[in-house]
Amino acid sequence: MKRVLTYGTFDLLHYGHINLLKRAKALGDYLVVALSTDEFNESKGKKAYHNYETRKQMLEAIRYVDLVIPENSWEQKINDIKEYHIDTTVMGGDWAGSDKFEYLQDYCELVYLPRTEGVSTSKIKKELGLQKPVNGLNQIPVPKNATNSENQKEVTKEERK
Repeated sequence: MKRVLTYGTFDLLHYGHINLLKRAKALGDYLVVALSTDEFNESKGKKAYHNYETRKQMLEAIRYVDLVIPENSWEQKINDIKEYHIDTTVMGGDWAGSDKFEYLQDYCELVYLPRTEGVSTSKIKKELGLQKPVNGLNQIPVPKNATNSENQKEVTKEERK
């Protein structure tokens, strides 16, 4: 059985994500998705709209995905490959040449797939006006009545402009 692994936040799930997962699964028999936790995203200066558990449930509902595991740090990748007996790691083409993934070639096959043209989470956020910096971070403004995370900061109407 050939096992494939990919990493990502998979926020604001769109057809580009589905296309990536479909192509990744086609490279093997079993697809493991390492999903960035809210804490890991925060350490990278990113904030997802959906929390980890919601994003995990959405991924688990996709027929191409066999297993979702948490991505807690950049450093866990070698351990993931060994623990889940990964043959191929797949990432979007914009990661090609990055020191975040290139070293994995010593442990498994590394494949970069081209991104689906015309769609990305960043593009969606930007087009919806959700990409304005708050406290120096590009993130989705949090409504005053939001309670799904203790880390959420109240964003004023002025900050949303």
